[in-house]
Amino acid sequence: SDLRVVVVDVSHSKQGRDDNHGCLVMVNPEILESEGAKVMREGCMSVPDYTGNVTRAEKILVQFLDADGQARVIRARGFEAVAIQHELDHLDGLLFLDRVSSLKTDVFRRKRR
Repeated sequence: SDLRVVVVDVSHSKQGRDDNHGCLVMVNPEILESEGAKVMREGCMSVPDYTGNVTRAEKILVQFLDADGQARVIRARGFEAVAIQHELDHLDGLLFLDRVSSLKTDVFRRKRR
């Protein structure tokens, strides 16, 4: 069967550096539980000129195989949980723009530097 693989590492980001699992290689990841709801401004290299307000679960329980093929289950929260949900969306062909409530009020053009 097909492998679904994402790599998530928020340990070097300002928002995620204090609460993370380091570099996660996740094969066939699946969210088992989610809790809470939080709106965060998201961006993506697939849509470099825009950011958007996206509602995601604050905490998730996710199971996956690691790079060695070992089954793992972790609890992620905050920015790491958001990053995992964002990357899992890519596996399903979804971008953050597909998750915003309103393209008129919740999407913003990035300021050029």
